[in-house]
Amino acid sequence: QVQVVESGGGLAQAGGSLRLSCVVSARTVAQYSMAWFRQAPGKEREFVAAIDWRGRATTYTDSVKGRFTISRDGPKKPTYLQMNSLKPEETAIYYCAARLPFQANYEYWGQGTQVTVSS
Repeated sequence: QVQVVESGGGLAQAGGSLRLSCVVSARTVAQYSMAWFRQAPGKEREFVAAIDWRGRATTYTDSVKGRFTISRDGPKKPTYLQMNSLKPEETAIYYCAARLPFQANYEYWGQGTQVTVSS
């Protein structure tokens, strides 16, 4: 059984920062690639950022490049999303997700953490 748990959401002012954390718990050690997604009210869930299991390769959606940073110190360590220069339109539920190398899609999801950015 794989459990994904996010933390760190909350309220920030426009231009402010928040850091989200994500931990994967599983019976066996596995090389999970990790990602963050978000879903704003009335919108579809969208990809935000991803990082490979070693913490070396990262990808971002264009709108967050230069402001958000996804990181991890290794396959057994938490995954973080540092969000700077936040915008009110980035108010959303942020989800952490994990997948194994042979999986095409992210199969394991957390419950989500609310991020609210006030103007």
